Amino acid sequence: QVQLVESGGGLVQAGGSLRLSCVASGTIYRINTTGWYRQAPGKQRELVAAITRGGNTNYADSVKGRFTISRDNAKNTVYLQMNSLKPEDTAAYYCNAAFFPAYGTREYWGQGTQDTVSS
Repeated sequence: QVQLVESGGGLVQAGGSLRLSCVASGTIYRINTTGWYRQAPGKQRELVAAITRGGNTNYADSVKGRFTISRDNAKNTVYLQMNSLKPEDTAAYYCNAAFFPAYGTREYWGQGTQDTVSS
């Protein structure tokens, strides 16, 4: 069992920055990949960025060069630094944790944090 708690969302003007945090607890040693997803009203949830335990990262094309995902293993925390924000980045952002395959195809989600970018 894993619990994920997000923080750091809010309201920001276009061009501004926000940093999201996702703190994991529980059987965190089973987590391989931690990702940030977002869902805007009327749209499907989409992957924004992900990072593996080994530090490999991948990003959605729409955020490359603007967003950076990182992790602090000592704090069991994954961050999403979002710069040069655009109104189209407005969405609810969710943290996701996926286990190593050896532990089964389990995934966990945080409760989400709302980010609003005003033009």
